[in-house]
Amino acid sequence: MKQVVQNYRSGELSVLDVPVPGCKPGGVLVRSAFSLISTGTELMKVSEAGMSMLGKARSRPDQVAKVMQSVAVNGLPATYRKVMGKLDSYTPLGYSLCGVVEQVGAGIDDVKVGDLVACAGNEHALHAEVNWVPRNLYTPVPDGLAPRHAAFGTVGSIALQGVRQGEPQLGEVALVIGLGLIGQLVAQLLTAAGVRVVGADPDPVRCELAERLGAVACGDPGSAAVENAVAELTGGHGVDQVYLAAGGGSNQPVELAAHLARDRGRVVDIGKCRLDLPWNAYYEKELDVRFSRSYGPGRYDPEYELDGRDYPIGYVRWTERRNLACFLDLAARGRVDVEPLISRIADFEDAVETYRRLEDGELKAVAVLFRYPGEAGDEPARAPAVAVPAVRRAAPASAPARPSGSPVRLAFVGAGNYATSMLLPHLARREGVALSAVVTTTALSAANAQRKFGFAHATTDLDAVLGDGTIDAVFVVTRHSSHAELTRRALLAGKTVFVEKPLALTEDELAGVLAAVEESGNDRLQVGFNRRFAPLLREARARFGARTGPASLRYLVNAGRLQHGSWYLQQGTEGSRFAGEGGHFIDTASWLLGADPVSVYAVAPSGNEDLQIVLRYPDGSTATLSYVTAGAPGFPKETLDLVADGKVLKLDDFVRASVYFESTAGGKRWVSSRLPKARDKGQSAELASFVKAVRTGGPMPVPLESLVATTAATLAVQAALTGGAPVALARSL
Repeated sequence: MKQVVQNYRSGELSVLDVPVPGCKPGGVLVRSAFSLISTGTELMKVSEAGMSMLGKARSRPDQVAKVMQSVAVNGLPATYRKVMGKLDSYTPLGYSLCGVVEQVGAGIDDVKVGDLVACAGNEHALHAEVNWVPRNLYTPVPDGLAPRHAAFGTVGSIALQGVRQGEPQLGEVALVIGLGLIGQLVAQLLTAAGVRVVGADPDPVRCELAERLGAVACGDPGSAAVENAVAELTGGHGVDQVYLAAGGGSNQPVELAAHLARDRGRVVDIGKCRLDLPWNAYYEKELDVRFSRSYGPGRYDPEYELDGRDYPIGYVRWTERRNLACFLDLAARGRVDVEPLISRIADFEDAVETYRRLEDGELKAVAVLFRYPGEAGDEPARAPAVAVPAVRRAAPASAPARPSGSPVRLAFVGAGNYATSMLLPHLARREGVALSAVVTTTALSAANAQRKFGFAHATTDLDAVLGDGTIDAVFVVTRHSSHAELTRRALLAGKTVFVEKPLALTEDELAGVLAAVEESGNDRLQVGFNRRFAPLLREARARFGARTGPASLRYLVNAGRLQHGSWYLQQGTEGSRFAGEGGHFIDTASWLLGADPVSVYAVAPSGNEDLQIVLRYPDGSTATLSYVTAGAPGFPKETLDLVADGKVLKLDDFVRASVYFESTAGGKRWVSSRLPKARDKGQSAELASFVKAVRTGGPMPVPLESLVATTAATLAVQAALTGGAPVALARSL
């Protein structure tokens, strides 16, 4: 098998062929699926190995003291041979992984061959294809938790043990200094425990990531932003706990902790940072300084870790193994979200190059995973695929036309901001439309919508609306996580459905919608991809005309930052921000190019929502979508360029459009009016087309096959980010 090793004397990293470990009693053999690089601890070790002998001595004074003691006892020659022999040998790397049990040792009865387990330990959860792991250093992975997420188990346990040492209580305020991998997890765990978190880190990208994942405010520790946030949240008293998750030689973290902690606050050291405690500051506040020892009780105890002797739960509630299981449970239930922390997933065979890029700073990362080949949990990096399900219908799709003069009766499920600002104002004043019912989860919001837009009925009873035979169409305008299920139910009830994007957040949800179409024969579905209906863009497309060769399309979406507390940030339940609205832009590109994409590639900066996406189309055309959140708010939100056959189409935020032509007489162009009446992104025209389809029984505005392809392409973006390779969109037969 292969294993990552390092020569501590020379600093050389390599992937060696080594024997497969034996399966000893009291443990299991685990074939790795994913292992996590600790971008803090491991990189520090790798960096130390590259130092001179003097540099190594300066970085590890504790080891120097041991050497001097050995010299006094054994003499210089013997000590020199011992030290050089130890330095000039291979040492392993890694301590956090997920894999599949391949063999069970004697005395093990809690797992079996084929089970997925998370493993811990710097001697047992190594960057190696196979590891032997003793009983108390593995735990089964909960159902539904992805292997790559379970690989965070050990570092999650370290963060969890640190939080336990702080003894947080509901409603308290905590300061997390250092927002690397451990700090990000500490912040999420505290948030899950009902603690308001302020973060401090000099990296603005990490600060933004922590805020996106629940921190109240984050900033540079040297700025006034952190101090101001603490003062506002605590009424000037200071935070209840400080968690030191920073590394390095600066004493700033412990000084900042003393400055911002309240009287008799708690300071917990988790990272390896300088700890020259300013005596007066800590004495005057009587600060309680605590240390967090790695994964929890049992760490460094050979009887616990190697012999499998557990501590009674009545005496030690949270051991290493129980912490590991607890963190995995939190991740499985969506209370902790590790997906945004993954900066890259690298093939195990590229381990040496990955470490080099990390050490050189070429790859800036919060978390990096190694993916292992083989059957055990492998997610191949080479041409992964996302299925584009085929649309099957139990009977020919058709819908009766409405009787002449009979209004189209509509029901709304959900009456939030988008529904009340972008959809209902157009429908309320449209002739031939009757707003029959509005369904919301709270009675007051339904009553408000009824009052503002004239719904005949307001209710919280969805079943009654779906069972009402007089209602022709149902609008699903709720939070993203409910779209697929509500659409499925409405289709089965025989309703024409307009669902605001996204149609689905997972492949399973998309398959469920299509199963309802097949079961009912009802394919009367529209997704709110309104931009293809925008009058300005449609005119520009008509002016551009037909094309014969492949096209290049560039689409910049200056999405901007979300306000803290926005439900769009609830990725654990509502999906990523791009999953929620990215279909808009993919649909627009596909409509302009006249086809559905065949592959998707995506990359993202470390810890950032900004995305660069490349869509490839059957005729060789490409669309590059830049979805950015860090741009200036005054810059237009959407700009688009389409180039083909000597022509260029340019769209400026649905305010102005132009088309440039190549001709023998020289260039010419068409330019839209400089003074448009308003920015029109197509909602009105889309709704008119939908209502017409319902009234006449004619074709839906967009073929269902196209809606499915766009949804699958949107889902493929996350798969491409995770796998680090282009994702093929495989059409089902």
